[in-house]
Amino acid sequence: MAGTDGAGSGGSGGSGGTGEPGGRLSLLGVRHHGPGSARAVRSALEAARPGVVLVEGPPEADALIPLAADEDMRPPVALLAHAVDEPGRSAFWPLAEFSPEWVAVRWALEHGVPARFIDLPAAHTLAWRAADEATTGQADEERTGQADEETTGPGDGREGGDVPGAASPDVRGDPLAVLASAAGHDDPERWWEDVIEHRGPGEGDVLAPFTALEEAMAALRETEEGGEGDVAHDRDLVREAYMRLQVRSARREFAEGVAVVCGAWHVPALRRRAAVAADRALVKGLPRTKVDMTWVPWTHRRLSRAGGYGAGIESPGWYGHLFAAVDRPVERWLTRVAGLLREEGRTVSPAHVIEAARLAGTLAAIRGRPLPGLSETTDAARAVLCDGSDVPLALVHDRLVVGDVLGEVPAGAPAVPLQRDLTRTQRRLRLKPEAAERELELDLRKETDTGRSRLLHRLRLLGVGWGEPTASRSTGTFRETWRLRWEPELSVRVAEAGVWGTTVLAAATARAEADAVTARGLAEVTALAERCLLAELPDALTPVMRILADRAALDTDVGHLAEALPALVRSLRYGDVRGTDTGALAEVAAGLAERVFVGLPAACAALDADAAEEMRRHVDSVHTAVGLLGDAPAPGHGDLRSRWRTVLRTLSARDAVPGVVRGRAVRLLLDDGELAPDEAARIMGLVLSPGTAPTDAAAWIEGFVGGGSGGGMLLLHDERLLALIDAWLTGVPADAFTDVLPLLRRTFSAYEPGVRRSVGELVRRGPEARGSVTTAGSGIPGFAAGLDTARADAVLPVIRLLLGGDPAPDDDDLVGVGT
Repeated sequence: MAGTDGAGSGGSGGSGGTGEPGGRLSLLGVRHHGPGSARAVRSALEAARPGVVLVEGPPEADALIPLAADEDMRPPVALLAHAVDEPGRSAFWPLAEFSPEWVAVRWALEHGVPARFIDLPAAHTLAWRAADEATTGQADEERTGQADEETTGPGDGREGGDVPGAASPDVRGDPLAVLASAAGHDDPERWWEDVIEHRGPGEGDVLAPFTALEEAMAALRETEEGGEGDVAHDRDLVREAYMRLQVRSARREFAEGVAVVCGAWHVPALRRRAAVAADRALVKGLPRTKVDMTWVPWTHRRLSRAGGYGAGIESPGWYGHLFAAVDRPVERWLTRVAGLLREEGRTVSPAHVIEAARLAGTLAAIRGRPLPGLSETTDAARAVLCDGSDVPLALVHDRLVVGDVLGEVPAGAPAVPLQRDLTRTQRRLRLKPEAAERELELDLRKETDTGRSRLLHRLRLLGVGWGEPTASRSTGTFRETWRLRWEPELSVRVAEAGVWGTTVLAAATARAEADAVTARGLAEVTALAERCLLAELPDALTPVMRILADRAALDTDVGHLAEALPALVRSLRYGDVRGTDTGALAEVAAGLAERVFVGLPAACAALDADAAEEMRRHVDSVHTAVGLLGDAPAPGHGDLRSRWRTVLRTLSARDAVPGVVRGRAVRLLLDDGELAPDEAARIMGLVLSPGTAPTDAAAWIEGFVGGGSGGGMLLLHDERLLALIDAWLTGVPADAFTDVLPLLRRTFSAYEPGVRRSVGELVRRGPEARGSVTTAGSGIPGFAAGLDTARADAVLPVIRLLLGGDPAPDDDDLVGVGT
């Protein structure tokens, strides 16, 4: 299962070859994750009946082999090896149902035959990787996943990449492509399918393909250019020396015979006679590290990826189908495609399936193939089942050709204590990991949903990104929406997080305390406090709040304080929903708010355009935070809302404050009802007077009606303001117009298309049609001179019904009017 095999295909059966006496030796060279190879291996093992089966893989996993026969074990799965002292340094050996190695292990268990892994121990390969990273400075997680001992691709030469020690993109990197080219095929995948994958059971001598492809691999190895300084070549020699030693030992022990299942690239090396002393010299003194191993679930989607922890199999779902459906695979596949399309609302009949199967067979005959492959079935499905469209075909590729199959591992598999606690919690909360992405809607008023939310938040604190919060369709704080997808590498994250504790609660608590100490800014600490509250970590919240209070007392930057306040206030809001004691949090939040009130006016003076825009965002966030915080102020801090309004009035009246901030302060006061519309119009008139610089006036307008604050609707319903802006804009001198145009475009482009169209229509009518500034709205269709409170009250019973309440007894006569 090594990346240096590429997709090496071939091998041989026979005896001898290692220079040691013993039982009959059968060398079965395979293509990793190939269903044709898997069927051929099973047939060869049935014919040879060896006394032991040796499989390419880390020998530390020998104790895990019996678990492959457990009824709860469902491939795809992977062997995971990680360094005990550094769990993030890890390697995977993925196995699918159609992997030859998996078939060999299962055959041995079913027939009571010992099975062993014979590749170089993971203790050495992980130590090699540590040395590589120390030398090159590359500790990137994706590169780590591509190292040569981790995963194996189908022979497209991609699995090695430029990782130190990985296969180079030559004959050794992709022997399949070289063989296909020699046979006159430009597509190695199609060549391999024709030669091996489409072989049915019982077709000819079961050892014939292994013998033929071993000869081909031997010829290819003679052309390989590898010498001193080639790290991949040198490490291949070490691995093959170790495997030869294991084969010799097994032949002495088992007189009934030995079968070796490995990448075909290694078969000629295992066949070659070599001195025992020379092999031992190669493996002597290798670096090593202490490792733990276990089984972890894997996915078809991860198998399909070429980088990271993927194996580079482009069509694992198709390969799984080929392996399971030994008769009429094309017809069965197209039936599955038709079923999927029918589930998606497309009209697909049995006649379509019959016609598509005929077309696939015809395409195979025209192309000179023995049996329709994936390309033929895909072309037939596109033409007949998808009406020539690639849109439904993309769904077929995603759901069937690749698929979201997630393997399962029995509970008895070794795991770090944190993983065992996570598994127990998942079962208790009925929250099963799934490979397919799905949305989970949680109602925090329910105990089970609260527990699920708590678990997901704790895992996020630990860096285990199983769930990602998304915008909820409900505006209530008792609702949460999560997007879930379990990726295999999350098992590594869990192993890494095991250093923080043996349970999810203990680990998340310890991690939060450590993160609070190392947080770089005040906003990071407040965000961490919010996450602790959402994860319900009371033991972590206390030290985090202490650090937060200390940081806040020393930080004099108003921008930092303004950034930190919203997270604290959101924490108070969620804490109220979850029934958490947030007294200390409210005290710190109120203290932060007061410090913002004192420092904000001075901090808004003499700012450039970028700094002014950033301060405008701070004003918005503080305004929202104070609105929420004012519902439950901390004792001793008075009415925060009234004090904030005083700050806004101060900002709106100071000439030294940038126009965008002054305009936003006026708008916020107007929205809160603290400023009469007439007063707002008067202030706007002063700002837009000829004595004000056009750029400052444009900035004021942006603050007042821009920034996604619903300013477009305000202009639609208060035509006095629209008339003021229109009159000012038409009077801007030509030389200043080019300076204010970018600001105005940024302001009005944020409006919804319908709002922009309506505002444009009002402007097109002109002042005469709209009315003067003092009489705007009178006589215009759809606009009354004042509010009709009776009409407004008529909808109240309907609103009560929509919100789940009952109409008031005296509102019965209004229900009909409201509806």
